Amino acid sequence: MRVGYQFIPLEKKEISHTQLVRYAGASGDFHPLHTVVPYAEKAGFGDVIAHGMMVMGFIGQAIGNWFSSNELAKFWVRFQSITRPGEKITVKGCIIDEAEDRWICEATASNEDGEVKVKAKFEVKKLQKDREHFVE
Repeated sequence: MRVGYQFIPLEKKEISHTQLVRYAGASGDFHPLHTVVPYAEKAGFGDVIAHGMMVMGFIGQAIGNWFSSNELAKFWVRFQSITRPGEKITVKGCIIDEAEDRWICEATASNEDGEVKVKAKFEVKKLQKDREHFVE
């Protein structure tokens, strides 16, 4: 592995209203902006919006595909824009730098138009084995 390696993208299915209600139940975040269309319309959003933490979770899922949990050393995100039902999110990531014992990586969760929803940086411990999930 070296700086510039890109991980195999994680492609998520189209976000649905049902998915948002299920996520609300799993997370305990029942804010009506995420689950009640008339409330979201009245608030000026036109429709419900996805939980930012759900989209962050997509990045966490991708990192879990790319590395084992014992390799992850740090993980932080910045929310960029609203995600709506009907959007398909793809998570892409790459190695951007290295330290003596860690790879410094970044990831983005974007919709099919390339609009970034969440940006992440994360650090993983270097290991001496080859990986199948990297592409040049």
